[in-house]
Amino acid sequence: MINHIVSIKDIDKETILDIIQYAAKIEANPEVYAEKQKGKILSTIFFEPSTRTRLSFESAMLRLGGKVIGIADPKTSSLKKGESISDTIRMAAAYSDIIVMRHFLEGSGRVAAEYSSVPVVSGGTGIQEHPTQALLDLYTIYKEFGRIDNLTIGLLGDLRYGRTIPSLLYAFAKFNNVKIYLYSPQQLRARMTVLSDVEDKLEYRVEDNLEDTIDQLDVLYVTRVQKERFPDEQAYERVKGSFIISPDTLKNAKENMIVMHPLPRVGEIEYDVDDLPQARYFQQAKNGVWTRMSILDKLLEERK
Repeated sequence: MINHIVSIKDIDKETILDIIQYAAKIEANPEVYAEKQKGKILSTIFFEPSTRTRLSFESAMLRLGGKVIGIADPKTSSLKKGESISDTIRMAAAYSDIIVMRHFLEGSGRVAAEYSSVPVVSGGTGIQEHPTQALLDLYTIYKEFGRIDNLTIGLLGDLRYGRTIPSLLYAFAKFNNVKIYLYSPQQLRARMTVLSDVEDKLEYRVEDNLEDTIDQLDVLYVTRVQKERFPDEQAYERVKGSFIISPDTLKNAKENMIVMHPLPRVGEIEYDVDDLPQARYFQQAKNGVWTRMSILDKLLEERK
């Protein structure tokens, strides 16, 4: 097991499978793990807004019997005074046994891991990566199909700024015969720096029309357009409604195809889709608890 989780690039296939298979054991019998980390403290340090990531990590630690301290608003902490990431992390490490940090700066997860004396988990780094979101996504897929290998995945929406997309591509590249379709407006296509990292390990195609290929997909993974990453309002308005998933969109999909979304959604999936058998995004969010319990428990156990 590794000491920190700041990038999917650092985690091999066997470790990914170990994490998601352990998550399945926890989900099946959560009461068995209720006291596993009693007396341990998690620090949650979030420099950017979060609902699911922060709450699911807090829920995960509490379900393991541990406690949680944290910063949800940097304006009320010494970060407002200009304290560096390294000093903030050193202090958090002194007060807790494991740290989850979200930050808007690229590379901040690496900095945190370098200066921390306890395990650091990235809760999202700018537009760079979101490794634990990718791990819970893989767990969701694994629960549905019993495998990650030999699947066809469609990634749709904001592939440029969505930090989950790089982590997912890096993760899928570690498995066998995973085929990826990339659907997005021209302005929001996946960054070439990311695609160049996976091009020899992963079969992918850039597509403009979802309807032409939806019947080939096992998973349709939808992302919102990241308004907060755009340089101006006009640029966002031009692309925000480029893809909208409705029941009609899915009429030619495979019977067992699933629709995923890291949430929050802002109009890209109509509410009528929620009641369709393909919808998995709320189950996906719940899977974040089991996956993050697995991550926290494994990282803390590694230090014993």
